[in-house]
Amino acid sequence: MAEFLVIFKDVILPIFILLAIGFTLHLKFQLDLATLAKLNIYFVVPAFIFVRLYEATFSFDLFLHVFVFFVLLVVILYAIAIVVAKVMAIKGGKRTTFANSVMFFNSGNYGVPVNDLVFRGDPFAMSIQVIVLTLQNIFLFSYGIFSLRAAKDGKWKAALGYFKMPVLYAMLAGVALNAWNVPIPDPVWVSANYIADSMVALALMTLGAQVARFKFKKGLYSVYASMSIRLIGGPVVAFLIILLFRLDGVIAQALLIASAMPTSVNSAVIAEEYKSHPDLAAQTVLFSTIASMVTVTIVIYVANNLL
Repeated sequence: MAEFLVIFKDVILPIFILLAIGFTLHLKFQLDLATLAKLNIYFVVPAFIFVRLYEATFSFDLFLHVFVFFVLLVVILYAIAIVVAKVMAIKGGKRTTFANSVMFFNSGNYGVPVNDLVFRGDPFAMSIQVIVLTLQNIFLFSYGIFSLRAAKDGKWKAALGYFKMPVLYAMLAGVALNAWNVPIPDPVWVSANYIADSMVALALMTLGAQVARFKFKKGLYSVYASMSIRLIGGPVVAFLIILLFRLDGVIAQALLIASAMPTSVNSAVIAEEYKSHPDLAAQTVLFSTIASMVTVTIVIYVANNLL
């Protein structure tokens, strides 16, 4: 019970405070959600990825383990999501948004503080979370955007559109400058950190504003299905992969806990930007975040006692 309350106070409550601020601001001022989405995609997220990649320090062996785990997890969850979508007759762009809500999980503003709390600031555990966070952002702002644009504009145009995204170049710059130990001038580095630090607040405020504009409906079966796959199916699949590769100790615990995070806030941001069922995306993020208060606590207990 004490652990449950600590997680709620240190992780869940700050998230919902920011959501409530965005919700209230939209009710009062009718914020321009398209502009907020653009600020996230073209301004704060590129800076966040650049800063995190430039600062990251980890071995190639660790990266390889996490990379293989991540790819298997995402592919299996995608397959499950597509099968469920077909059974539920979810089609077109809605199916893409549904699958994205299952594959993309909140590794940053939720996963990082959970990791820090559970492992008490252990740098090795945090390096695992940083790799997962990096892979999630790369995947979200490549395939995630491509899949939404392809449903509307066609695959070729969607592929070309990705090369206009600043996230790609922020990622390449962060990796290259880190690998070659290229110093960044202080004014540039300070500015980049200010922008990166604003990502969590802006993304959650945007989500709160999205939530404020729609009415809660009964029978949100696609939201419930997505939430179940993300919060229950994700950790179950992750646990099986961990057993398959005989991982143990901190790496196994950190990967299992990372897989339990709710749907990524940025999946709702890009759904808003590309007008692909943003209400479905926002509701999935909201409900999965609420439910994760219970499911993440259970997964942490499992990780600490079985791995």
